[in-house]
Amino acid sequence: MATAYRIELQPGEVLFREGDAPTTAFLIESGTLRITAERDGAPMLLGELSAGALVGEMAVLDDSRRSATATATAACVLTPIDRAQFAERLQAADPVVRALLLSQLTRYRTALATFTGNESAPTAAADAAESAHALDKIRLESQLRNAMENRELEIRLQPIQHIASGRLAGFEALTRWTHPERGVVSPADFIALAEETSLIVPVGEYVLGEVCAALRRIADEVPHARPFVAFNVSGRQVGDADYVARVLAQLHAHQVAPAQLKIEITESLVLDYGQIATLIESAHKAGMQVALDDFGTGYSNLGHLHKLAFDTIKIDQGFIRQLEDPRCLAIVRAVIGMAGALGCDVVAEGVETPEHLAQLKLLGCQYAQGWLIGKPFTVDDALAALTR
Repeated sequence: MATAYRIELQPGEVLFREGDAPTTAFLIESGTLRITAERDGAPMLLGELSAGALVGEMAVLDDSRRSATATATAACVLTPIDRAQFAERLQAADPVVRALLLSQLTRYRTALATFTGNESAPTAAADAAESAHALDKIRLESQLRNAMENRELEIRLQPIQHIASGRLAGFEALTRWTHPERGVVSPADFIALAEETSLIVPVGEYVLGEVCAALRRIADEVPHARPFVAFNVSGRQVGDADYVARVLAQLHAHQVAPAQLKIEITESLVLDYGQIATLIESAHKAGMQVALDDFGTGYSNLGHLHKLAFDTIKIDQGFIRQLEDPRCLAIVRAVIGMAGALGCDVVAEGVETPEHLAQLKLLGCQYAQGWLIGKPFTVDDALAALTR
């Protein structure tokens, strides 16, 4: 008996046969199935499966025909799992995991075909482009680990200007990687890769150390300058209860005042209100400020914003570059007014024209960042800019 949600088999009944097209996998709720494959015209036992096991999933995963026959040896009850369910989850999986899984299926089917003597048995066909991409990600991850050891990662400091006075107030730290063979690796590639893995934690520690070292150099070589340096933290770091303590340890090791370091949190992370609130409280107790980055692109709401004591709001460049649009101008004006009411400074990102800078000054925006103000500096260039 079969329904959309339940299949019952009696002993001797066949669930599917070798060579059948795949449509469904099955979860065995009770009973046992004998799995056989044909060899020299006779069935060869591959194994038996019982309650709790999946059967038929291989063909569903790689869209190949059934590689074996499943026959009930006792009364069975099975739950069918539609191929679309597997396909949806497989497509949502990490591309590396997906490619490795399909590679393993290929290897298994090839071994099975050799074992049974069935050279025409179907084999999994992993997408070549996806496999190559997955392997390149694995390779890049390994190279990123080596990059920290070889000090291939460098920081660049993009200047942030105090609009009213025109003085250089601080910088945002950006990470750059020049690989000896790949050349310049896009941050969109290696930062995203680091965030997918636990690598974002050591990368973050590495960058923090570089930022603190840069601040130490500034203090030694341009003692009259007291710029801040802002740097982004990841979701993993935000969720670490000891993160602020580790930041303080780095600052103390380099003899840098906490007030010179500003933690930036992208707006998309504000979904986790509790962790953000804890981090802000800890940072303030330590003497550090916290900025909300890319405001206007994420999912934070005003209810959370008024409860989270950010010191700075950074307006996303998408709004600044369209200030000629009355709607964008109205949004920027409203954000600046709201930030002022909340006691927050405002940094406008993506400032690229004198007209936009003049408009922001009229609106009462405190700080500007963008290519008009300056492209990202090396630490040496930042030192030179501070002496001018």
